[in-house]
Amino acid sequence: MAFSGKYQLESHENFEPFMKAVGLPDDEIEKGKDIKSISEIHQDGKDFKVTVTAGTKVVLYSFTVGEECELETFTGEKAKTVVHMDGNKLTVCVKGIESVTELNEDTIINVRLIIIFINITVHRLTLNPICCRVSFQILTFDGIVYKRISRRIS
Repeated sequence: MAFSGKYQLESHENFEPFMKAVGLPDDEIEKGKDIKSISEIHQDGKDFKVTVTAGTKVVLYSFTVGEECELETFTGEKAKTVVHMDGNKLTVCVKGIESVTELNEDTIINVRLIIIFINITVHRLTLNPICCRVSFQILTFDGIVYKRISRRIS
């Protein structure tokens, strides 16, 4: 199933608590909570180009599934990561936020989770943070799940 198309945000759940948790300033949260963003996706095999327009802000992403790329976080920070694809799902972990985007006919459902980072220190040797996958129930219990539903408009 091809992701290519233009999608408009139809609804979202837990926008404000999630954005506060990732460190977005209150004024930015207030400005963004009612914006119906438009996402344009161009897919050519494993290559993706995504343009997200939210009000006056435009963010461009370009990535190849399975290869390292640089993506921008909600706070504008750049981070290197790898996007994975399994059928009609794209998954990526960026700076402690796991994003699962699923295409279901003309609807894209995107769920973002704040996940746990663990620093392991062994005899004065600190390893890099390890991104740990935890179950949806635990994360939902903590109340840090952000869900977006966008509908294809062309």
